[in-house]
Amino acid sequence: MPELLTQDQINQFHRNGYLLIPGFLSAEETTNLLQRSKQLISEFPIESHPRTKFTTADDNHVGDDYFLSSGDKIRFFLEEDAVDKDGNLNREKEKAVNKIGHALHELDPVFRKVTLENPKVQAVAHDLAMHVDPVALQSMIICKQPEIGGEVGEHNDSTFLYTDPPSALGFWFALERCTPLNGALSFLPGSHLTTPITKRFVRLPEGGTGFEKIVPPEIEAQAATSAQGKYILEACSPGDLVLIHGAVLHKSERNTSSHTRFAYTFHMIESPPRALYDAKNWLQPTSSMPFSHVLSEPNLKLINPAFA
Repeated sequence: MPELLTQDQINQFHRNGYLLIPGFLSAEETTNLLQRSKQLISEFPIESHPRTKFTTADDNHVGDDYFLSSGDKIRFFLEEDAVDKDGNLNREKEKAVNKIGHALHELDPVFRKVTLENPKVQAVAHDLAMHVDPVALQSMIICKQPEIGGEVGEHNDSTFLYTDPPSALGFWFALERCTPLNGALSFLPGSHLTTPITKRFVRLPEGGTGFEKIVPPEIEAQAATSAQGKYILEACSPGDLVLIHGAVLHKSERNTSSHTRFAYTFHMIESPPRALYDAKNWLQPTSSMPFSHVLSEPNLKLINPAFA
């Protein structure tokens, strides 16, 4: 497989826990994704929507059936500030959607083409050599609506897509310009090396979702201390790709501008037997839609050091 990343880029990713690759998508690919996203929002029937809102707050994370059964569907989640106390939208639906998820990469041809059918994505997975046999899951359009696009607090992706051992890798594509005003991503460089995964987002036995601690209190305290540092904001242009290690801490601020910040993202994890993705995870594969393999054959670069 032809190499796409330079050794300097690979080293930078492993050092910082993330890597910005300018212009990864062509202008045509970027436009197609953005237009398709807006078309999906325009066409979905708000009248039958359960008004499921999306939040990442630890004490109020979304957990209804509309969310929990969305892993093999294309569904729409609303901004908290777009729905009043009676469940009515306070603005047009095009300005109310927080995100679309979570099987765009499987069900929609436009998104599938740049995800599972993209040789450049396969080359990146091969070059990073984080996985032997990666599978793709949890694809989303994140809209970050003007003035109400909610803050996403400090977190790492392996908390939400937990494997044993942790193996999550995020692909985050900017479809519009991302700036300090409309909620560009910020990262704590190197935190994937110093801050352990301390909790995981799970389905609760009584229904809904919540967080389960996976380390003793002293490790949790150490993690909180090591998570201190200066975040680096990464402004992006349309078509840029940000690779995100599953353990690196990152966040985004509220969109205070008059512009949306559309982005497309999906994730990879290692497949069994090298990593276990268990039934506690909120997103579950189904018999009709198992997680799709990214590479056509195992990554020999990782299996055998001679290929590195």
